[in-house]
Amino acid sequence: MPFREINSKMIEATVHPGAKIFSQRGAMLAYQGEVSFTPNLQGGQGGLASMIGRRVAGEATPLMTVEGSGTVLFGHGGHHIQVIGLSGDTLYVEADRLLAFDGTLQQGTMFLGSQGGVMGMVRGQVSGQGLFTTTLKGHGAVAVMAHGGVIEVPITPQRPVHVDPQAYVAHHGDVRNKLSTALGWRDMVGRGSGEAFQLELSGTGAVYVQASEEKL
Repeated sequence: MPFREINSKMIEATVHPGAKIFSQRGAMLAYQGEVSFTPNLQGGQGGLASMIGRRVAGEATPLMTVEGSGTVLFGHGGHHIQVIGLSGDTLYVEADRLLAFDGTLQQGTMFLGSQGGVMGMVRGQVSGQGLFTTTLKGHGAVAVMAHGGVIEVPITPQRPVHVDPQAYVAHHGDVRNKLSTALGWRDMVGRGSGEAFQLELSGTGAVYVQASEEKL
């Protein structure tokens, strides 16, 4: 794993010759060694399709390609950082929550409506988050950002998890998402997301939930 947690708001990445790390622009705090930072015009490993997906969703998150030999300290806006290791599975995460990820991971996008139907589309409108979620697949590590700390909640077939859409950070595993309303439509007039909407995650895997509903 190329990332080492220094504290809750800073990680250290080890950069090796011939390998790449992708990071959010502006996330580099300091570095040692012969390390280069180049704007990535193809949106990481996902290429043009991934980049288009984020732009359509209003989530154009510029990435930097980090290469060379040395170490880099990453952090952004004082946000809490959680490092997630992947062993061949897929991580679903909002594009603006990505701090840095291993260049070996394959990047793509998923339209939330493909899993949640019409209500999946509503989720993006209500929470202020885009209708597209970034996917990262393979073997490697991902560093994501959140407010107030992150907890990993297991999802099992017997115990689905209901999450406030704005508290959602990421999830992985064989999981389906569905947005439901905890109140009647008439009761929700003038309300934001909060308890009025619940994102139901069912299947087998885990969801990462942040302590604060504040948007990044």
